[in-house]
Amino acid sequence: MPEIHSRDAIVPSEELIWTDCYSGNQCARLKVPLDYGHPDAAPAAIAMVRIHSVVPHNSTDYRGPILVNPGGPGGSGVDLIARKGAQISTIVGPEFDIIGFDPRGIGRSTPRVTFFETRSEREIWSSKGNRRAMSMNASADALPRAWAQAIINGELAGERDDGSLRFMDTDHTARDMLRIVQAHGLDKIQYWGFSYGSILGATFASMFPENVGRLVIDAEWSNNLLNADKVWSTFFDGCVAAGPEGCAFFSPTAAEISENVDKLYASLRERPIPVRTNTSFGLVDYSMLRRAIFQSLYSPYAAFPDLAQALADLSAGNATALFKVSEKPPFECGCDESQYRFESVGEGGDAVLCNDGQRIPRAYEDIVAHYQKMRETSEWADVWEPIRMSCLAWPEFPKTHFRGPFVANTSFPLLVVGNTADPVTPLWAAHKMSQGFTGSVVLTQDSAGHCSTSGPSICTQKHIRQYFLEGTLPATGTVCPVIGSPFPADEFRAAANTQAVLSLSVADRTLFEAVRELAMTFDVRFPAGL
Repeated sequence: MPEIHSRDAIVPSEELIWTDCYSGNQCARLKVPLDYGHPDAAPAAIAMVRIHSVVPHNSTDYRGPILVNPGGPGGSGVDLIARKGAQISTIVGPEFDIIGFDPRGIGRSTPRVTFFETRSEREIWSSKGNRRAMSMNASADALPRAWAQAIINGELAGERDDGSLRFMDTDHTARDMLRIVQAHGLDKIQYWGFSYGSILGATFASMFPENVGRLVIDAEWSNNLLNADKVWSTFFDGCVAAGPEGCAFFSPTAAEISENVDKLYASLRERPIPVRTNTSFGLVDYSMLRRAIFQSLYSPYAAFPDLAQALADLSAGNATALFKVSEKPPFECGCDESQYRFESVGEGGDAVLCNDGQRIPRAYEDIVAHYQKMRETSEWADVWEPIRMSCLAWPEFPKTHFRGPFVANTSFPLLVVGNTADPVTPLWAAHKMSQGFTGSVVLTQDSAGHCSTSGPSICTQKHIRQYFLEGTLPATGTVCPVIGSPFPADEFRAAANTQAVLSLSVADRTLFEAVRELAMTFDVRFPAGL
């Protein structure tokens, strides 16, 4: 992806000054208070990218900007819109500007959160054993090692804080969003937030209920792993239904497929597999397999067929496909650190998680107890527990910022969207969040995956479009289907899906193509840069 042209020339301003960037889009950096309690003190700068509406701003058809947050926390809205803004624009319609922004402390927004003095220091520390890449079941010392590494991270955060760290939280980011809206000359927000972006949206709606124009919460964040096992079971069931022609890891029953995965776990525990590709090399081990499978639960339509092939290859002793799922470009040192000062790093997500939440007990025994309790909820606790560990030994900042309750009678009702099987944001949480906001409605998408964009549903995205365009909420209890399934099925079913697409109107087919593209490529990341 091309970098923003002349990034250093975009000077932060209290007014929106847009500069051409990203092949026809515009970028800006908005100056906001670092500390809203002392707005005349040091500033922060929020980086933004805009896809301009097709209709002119002076047209009566122009409907203003929609702010988008991709989740995380730690996700870059600039990256999201630079990559997938065209598809989002197709969904909501040409009457809107689409605005992606990097939340404070993250990506191109400054000051940026970092615990390390150089990129090389971060890379060396990570190479000594990245807890975020480890399964807590990988070995007897996996959990204690992750605990010890997290302690060092928390201590580094406190020791290297330049004074800005305490202001990196959801409360201040919600205030930044209001400043962005006001810089457009408006007083009501239009917003679409995914994953953690749902918490950001709910925070804004609770703090500024009179400033809500249209606000979509897509995948509410609470009791995260409640449905993760359910999503994984759809892999087994879908593979069985697809048959040997449609699923490379096929067995006649879901139980047999599950048993075959367990055999791969056992094999990699006993003996990791060395892999070399054209660009890198490494080991495929138990932790990598667990992580690759968990990542696939976010985007079944995009990931399940390739995962099935990788598992089949792994059963035959070939680990290359699985390695490529997690492969990253090799680290390269740079003589000029300033050229990487807008590089996305995980520490910004850590800051938001830890500043927002309660302090985490530092004692190892408390981590063990929490991990055991989480395992009672989901088999994926081994992958998720390191996220919570990020807040061990975190600096003791005052918890004076807004952290709930998420309750409000907003100036316009919210639209809350949830999937029937979401690995990290269960549908239960969407209904619970909706209860706090007067007049809000839950729209259910009948699919597995994280956020509505993980599955191709014209129904869902039409409702989202009508909400933004006309202010129309779906009827209570509305459930939207998706077209197709993650696995290619038998010929009759595949033909039926093709016929369903061909029978659509030209407008709906255009919408479907945008939705399908998002389902195949939308990148909603683990928290804290995982």
